[in-house]
Amino acid sequence: MIREVCMVCGKERENIYEIKCSKCGGPFDIQLDFKYTDEIRANFPYIRNFVSLGEGKTPIVKKGKIWFKLDFLNPTGSYKDRGSVTLISYLAERGIRQISEDSSGNAGASIAAYAAAAGIEAYIFVPDNTKGNKLKQIEAYGAHVIKVKGSREDVALAAEKSGYYYASHVLQPQFRDGIRTLAYEIAKDLNWKVEYVFIPVSAGTLLLGIYKGFKHLLDSGVINEMPKIVAVQTQQVMPLCAKFKNINYTPPAVVTSIADALVSTKPILLEHMVKVIHDCIVVNDNEIINAWKELAKMGLLVEFSSATVYAAYEKLKVDNAVLILTGSGLKTL
Repeated sequence: MIREVCMVCGKERENIYEIKCSKCGGPFDIQLDFKYTDEIRANFPYIRNFVSLGEGKTPIVKKGKIWFKLDFLNPTGSYKDRGSVTLISYLAERGIRQISEDSSGNAGASIAAYAAAAGIEAYIFVPDNTKGNKLKQIEAYGAHVIKVKGSREDVALAAEKSGYYYASHVLQPQFRDGIRTLAYEIAKDLNWKVEYVFIPVSAGTLLLGIYKGFKHLLDSGVINEMPKIVAVQTQQVMPLCAKFKNINYTPPAVVTSIADALVSTKPILLEHMVKVIHDCIVVNDNEIINAWKELAKMGLLVEFSSATVYAAYEKLKVDNAVLILTGSGLKTL
């Protein structure tokens, strides 16, 4: 039997309507008490039928000494599809027919797409100044877009209090759990030997999900040591790097960085994120733009937020590194 427990106090989740721990307010996580199997879907025994759009099994390519995992080639153009297919499939099996989510970007688009595929009505809450291709993508899937004035926290609160089931990609443990497949694929692609993994970090779903996948492989005896995870953040949005390196950080009133998918200045999962990284690298907008241009010259058109990993790699220059390219550049042209 799969157990969902609070990541702070260990209390077991009572039902799917308990979004945060009723005892301490902490987030929930899914406990893995089984060995990894190469039959990927079998690693998610709490789901019988996946509402799939063909996500996962994205290419990995080598350019010079670097491996690039092309996760922007998922169905909606971002790695978020790994989490969405898991969460939406789980909710669909339990009869949830209307959901709310707060995201003006890749998570909102991904949740909207999988909800549409599952026949679930989605209400996506976004900041009132949201515009651009990602918003158009959310609307194209038939989701209802609700614009909210105020901070990013105000948008999240509006979604949580909307009356619809709150399918938060940050708080719902099934979303984070679905990211495990990315770790499985990378490890298998590289013959179970992975040394460094560079990932862009915002709310922490990618970071914690991929760590969990590698930890599952380690606990199952499939890999011999944990990869070193290098988190990458921007100068404007660097709460994890600040905490990890014990430096002062004051979030800006408004995030204006070109890396517009990295916006979580106060991530609720921060205390858990800092425990799983090997290093944290901060990059600025000029470095991101230069990295984006270099990737494009390689034939890799990604979001600026994804290009942060190459900018960080240029600073660290380690061997045997995998850089995860998370979002498609077609969304931002």
